[in-house]
Parts: sequence; structure tokens; C-alpha cells
Amino acid sequence: MTGKTPLQTNFVFSYMRRGGNKPKTEEGEQKQESQPAHPYENAIKTITSVDTVEDFWETYDFLKRPSELPTTTDYHFFRGGIKPTWEDPSNAKGGKWIVRLPKGLSSRYWEEIMLALIGGQFSGVPDGEICGAVLSIRYGEDILGVWNKTASDRDMVDRIRDAIKKVLQLPNHANMEFKPHQNSIQDKSSFRNTQVWKPKSAEARSSAHGETRRSGSWGEREERKPKSRDTGRDTGRSWR
Repeated sequence: MTGKTPLQTNFVFSYMRRGGNKPKTEEGEQKQESQPAHPYENAIKTITSVDTVEDFWETYDFLKRPSELPTTTDYHFFRGGIKPTWEDPSNAKGGKWIVRLPKGLSSRYWEEIMLALIGGQFSGVPDGEICGAVLSIRYGEDILGVWNKTASDRDMVDRIRDAIKKVLQLPNHANMEFKPHQNSIQDKSSFRNTQVWKPKSAEARSSAHGETRRSGSWGEREERKPKSRDTGRDTGRSWR
């Protein structure tokens, strides 16, 4: 490490490629019936651990950009000693914020979230509260998840949301979703049955159109309506 710049903590790059002939949901999640214990953990492949700025860039420059990855591939970037699994002791009582990205944006946002992690740029969030990040390459969109340790602390969860918005410079109309890992364990899904956060302006517009929601800025995620084959994905996510 002579002459190198140490990170505050080491991070681990890993990935997983979802394959096989098992049926998948719309979001690329394999159905998990009759699978052996911890199939997800067994499928994760460690790339390397980095503990200096120079090691980070050497690894990052070597890896394919997310836009070049095949569909149903996951990239993981986690603090050393924490596995990117719901059951890991550091994750079990936590959850994740989810940002759904239109195709073509994942490479940019993945780089920005990793730089924020190694640089400690999540203002107002204690060191160690954020465990890592996952980028999931899917068919109609890519999904960025930022994992934290404490899902029960509403104030902490909200501060992480605001920090992510600031780091990624998300537009005001961008929706975000949160899901505790215990809920994921129960319904065996990463991205379904989430809680949606919308800016207050969006909530006001919904109220003006007669939509019923809980008070405040949180609401249960609406059921997805089937889309005809010629309409494509939600065009409201085409932000830059």
C-alpha cells in the first residue's frame, strides 16, 4: 500500500448472473420453489476486495460497464465482511432504497453511488449505516438498490433517501421505493410489494385527481396494470 490512498473501510466487488430455465417474473426474479437453502448466496461470485483508491479504480476500469452486461446480471459493491444477502447479520434488520432507471442510465448512476460509498458522501447518515449497493440489470429497466442496516428507524431511512437523491442528483419527479429485507424474506422478492415515496408535489397531483393515499409522503405501491405489447414500459421514467 506504499504510496496509495487508503479507503476508510474496504469494499468488495461481486456479481451474480441469474440463469437456468426456471421461470422468471417480469422483473427478472426467479421463482424460488424447491430450491436448496441459500441458492442466491451460493451463486454470488466475488471479484476482489479493495482498500485503496488506486485499487478501486484499477478494478472499476477492468470491469464491464453495466450497459454492457447481459440481462439478469447483478453487480454488488458492499463493505468488507457484509454479504449482499438479506440474511446477513448486518442486513437482516435493514432494508433498501430502490431507484428504477430507464435503460441507458445505469452506468452513470452505478459509478456515482460507488464513489459516494467510498467517499462517505451520504450526509447526515452515520458511518457504517449503509451496507452497500446492488445494481440489477433487467429487461425493461435497471434497478439500483442502496442497502442499510436499520429499517425500523423512520428518520434514518428518510435521511438515507434524501442523501441518495442528493448524491445522484435525481429530478424532483423521480419516485423511490423502500423495502425491508424481512419483507423480502417473507415474499421471496426483491422488488415487489415495496413502499413508494413520491415528492409532495406528486402527492398533491394525485389528491387533485381523486386518488386516495395515506397522509404524508409514503404510500403503498400501486398494483402494476398489465401493459399491451405495443405500449412498452412506463414512459414516466425517461428522465435524464
